[in-house]
Amino acid sequence: MPKVRKMLNDWDAPYIQSLMRQIETQSKATLAYWAVEYSEEVVLPLWSKHYPSDLRPGNALTAARGWLAGTIKLPQAKKAILECHAAAREAENNPVAQAAARAIAQSASTIHSARHCIGLALYGALAVAYDALGTEAQWERLEPYAAIECGRMLDSLCSISIEDELTL
Repeated sequence: MPKVRKMLNDWDAPYIQSLMRQIETQSKATLAYWAVEYSEEVVLPLWSKHYPSDLRPGNALTAARGWLAGTIKLPQAKKAILECHAAAREAENNPVAQAAARAIAQSASTIHSARHCIGLALYGALAVAYDALGTEAQWERLEPYAAIECGRMLDSLCSISIEDELTL
């Protein structure tokens, strides 16, 4: 039986490096908006497919949106994010759901630290690949699929990026 991966872990992979270069040009607010939006559209449905009655990942995204809108404070959002991390730990026997919950928690955590948004790629792309190919798929099949998903993430980020945002 092949070893189940917890996340993508080749930081030097071209698809991770391309995403990192774009991430480094954007503000925390832009990155948080992007990561939350992408997680809601692509990753949360993977979690919900396996745990439809567990709302913790969705609650973490809602809390991050609330913080971005200024309607809740960071400690309140942090509580929802930590509950999402707990959901990921509890899903240890379901690699798709676990990777999805980890991606969502990291995406929501971008409100605290911009660098957390890379967790969307490291966990979320693998969740998408697992969902499409199965957790028994060999890494040689999973990685190219995850790389394509990282390309979609990059396209999504580029579509909302503000040129020279950090120098404005």
